[in-house]
Amino acid sequence: MDDMKEVTLFLIEDDDIDAMAVERSLKKQKIANPVKRAYDGVQALEMLKDGVVSKPFTILLDIQMPRMNGLEFLTALRANETFADSVVFVLTTSKAEQDIIHSYQHHVAGYFVKNEAGANFRDCINMLDSYWKIVHAPI
Repeated sequence: MDDMKEVTLFLIEDDDIDAMAVERSLKKQKIANPVKRAYDGVQALEMLKDGVVSKPFTILLDIQMPRMNGLEFLTALRANETFADSVVFVLTTSKAEQDIIHSYQHHVAGYFVKNEAGANFRDCINMLDSYWKIVHAPI
């Protein structure tokens, strides 16, 4: 276990308020994993390809973003041999059935609706923390 690298949270979120809420929740739960942020799918893919975000990482992905939305990002991510196995959790305002179906067809680990997560948001963050502690991910 000593050779396990700390997991980076790669937050792909265009809304500053939502991004601050995630970071604040991590701090409140005393989760010190590094956080990297992209504002849309285009920037996220560039950051991955440029090595700004190194493995192991977990992606927390918004769906509704400019330039390249989360669903387009998922399609590009899964088509890229280097990043196809990335762990992705969706955290979005979209309750649209087609967004949920598309996300799971692209092998997301979970789909959370922001305003439903509201009171349970701490549980989402705790779940991520627990996930990181017990899952072995390739580096």
